[in-house]
Amino acid sequence: MKLVITGASGRMGRMLIETALSNPQITLHGAVDSAQSPFIGKDAGDFLGHATGVNIVADFAAAIKGADCVIDFTRPEATLDYLPLCAQAGVNLVIGTTGFDAAGKALIAKTAEQTGIVFSPNMGIGVNATFKILELAAKILNQGYDIEIIETHHRNKVDAPSGTALKMGEVVAEVLGRDLKQCAVYGREGITGIRDEKTIGFSTIRGGDVIGDHTVLFAGAGERIEITHKSSSRQTYAAGAMRAALFLNGRKQAGLFDMQDVLGLNTI
Repeated sequence: MKLVITGASGRMGRMLIETALSNPQITLHGAVDSAQSPFIGKDAGDFLGHATGVNIVADFAAAIKGADCVIDFTRPEATLDYLPLCAQAGVNLVIGTTGFDAAGKALIAKTAEQTGIVFSPNMGIGVNATFKILELAAKILNQGYDIEIIETHHRNKVDAPSGTALKMGEVVAEVLGRDLKQCAVYGREGITGIRDEKTIGFSTIRGGDVIGDHTVLFAGAGERIEITHKSSSRQTYAAGAMRAALFLNGRKQAGLFDMQDVLGLNTI
């Protein structure tokens, strides 16, 4: 499979490149970064001391010619620019970018009518298993428990709450028959009054170099159940993204999928 990686000189981009180069099923076909990057024109494997023969470029359209798939962990505005180009070229796309608004998500879904897309707020295999565990927990703890979601990320993360935290909220809300847009509470301050038992609370922490910690708290009378996932390396996201890319390559058809589809968890 011929793969193009965007944000190639960033921390996640470099982890994706390193992971792709170690996978015998994948050939690094292209590497893209912003035109302002000082790494434009340099070999994508320079940071590893490994010559790949693929230089980092700013021209996305040129980079995807002849490619099978793109993995994109950048910013919403960049991802949305890439969508029509992937559709026109018939190139699959794995989107790990977070922070899309409703219009952006709608455009992703529309583009998936023309090419294969895996769109997930978290590509980690463990965290997607956690989503499934939360589904079961919400079914059991569906009465008498207040639900709070606490997430911690590094100081450079620009969106809050994280896409993973929101997905956790969506999973729980759907099981409980609630609309997250109506029941979510994002932070509290001042005289807030007694907690509404139907709400799902979110707390966001930013600091240091934390890769990503998420806890869903079910607080009942006399007990608390905490379901926690902690990421200690971006490698788990990269490994999941490679599985997603290979999943799309094997299907050879358009459609919108998530990591639950990739891992076969939607049938459990």
